[in-house]
Amino acid sequence: MTPKRPESAGAVPKPVESPALTHPDRGPLYAALDLGTNSCRMLIAQPEGHQFKVVDSFSKSVQLGAGLESSGRLSRASIYRTIQALRVCKQKLKRHRVTQMRLVATEACRRATNGADFMMRVERETGLKLDIIAPQEEAQLAVVSCAPLVSLRTDQLLVVDIGGGSTELVWIDLTAVPHSERRRAIMRMHMGFHASPVGLPAAKVVDWISVPLGVATLRDQFRDVEDDAARFALMSWFFEENLAEFAPYKDEQSREGFQIVGTSGTVTTVAASHLGLKRYDRNKVDGLTMTSDEIDRVIRSYLALGPAGRRRDPRIGQDRQALIMSGAAILQALLRCWPTDRLSVADRGLREGMLYAQMAADGVLTDGEA
Repeated sequence: MTPKRPESAGAVPKPVESPALTHPDRGPLYAALDLGTNSCRMLIAQPEGHQFKVVDSFSKSVQLGAGLESSGRLSRASIYRTIQALRVCKQKLKRHRVTQMRLVATEACRRATNGADFMMRVERETGLKLDIIAPQEEAQLAVVSCAPLVSLRTDQLLVVDIGGGSTELVWIDLTAVPHSERRRAIMRMHMGFHASPVGLPAAKVVDWISVPLGVATLRDQFRDVEDDAARFALMSWFFEENLAEFAPYKDEQSREGFQIVGTSGTVTTVAASHLGLKRYDRNKVDGLTMTSDEIDRVIRSYLALGPAGRRRDPRIGQDRQALIMSGAAILQALLRCWPTDRLSVADRGLREGMLYAQMAADGVLTDGEA
């Protein structure tokens, strides 16, 4: 399967609403909801200086894309699970009286023949209107969310967002931007990869690609391979083959000044396993730098466990255990391709990018270092 180049399961119990994480001060509240191939996730936040403070959140594995590879459609069971989760999100938005929000759906709804019908059903049954966004906007938002983690010494940046149904890669050249302005230049990319206010230094997008292989879709491609190690190897090489047309991949790149930032449940799970966390701690994971040897050791430990062992491993968790090896295969392929032995871990993604974009557009963020 060659990626297209851009032109520029059963019933679930009634959901129980969780309490808010904090009590917000007075001020506008913003919401961002990301309905992906595997998960439904939402953040509600308020501006705080040049950042934002999370007021409430929601995350649920809904497996919307289950069976999509074989049928081309969203299944009845997947739709039911997802609508139940979206009802919880609606309750939270109503309780917090949020009026400024961005609600999006990604690869599963882009690919499903009944994706548009599903969006209409969601609006009819929950009152939520979701937009199916294009791969380029998905990539832009992932880049914006990772801006605070970019080193001021970075000249060449690769942002990788491993999703459930697709993987977005964006290669950015920062050499024309003063060191002190590099993070802000990346933040401004919410307006578009090639849009920047006149007179301000701009980050240059060398190339970007949306590979229609994520942790769920890649797993489904090789579901019939019984041997665990063989399946992992095949997934990794197959993903690498799909990067052949990504321009920076064709020429050898300088190791100096190169940074990869990875954002996904796979990356954060590998990081938590590396740290030996018995309970996930975002503050320890977000911004962590891992070497390729450290990542390889974690992946080899997953392989040594086998499927049964991974199901019992508390570091991986029940929601992630079925998808961790396909995600690890993508991660391994990426580390084979690029001239670095380090990866910056980002526990952030579309939701954070959407919040930054909304707040920036409304002028409610102060001008400070990201």
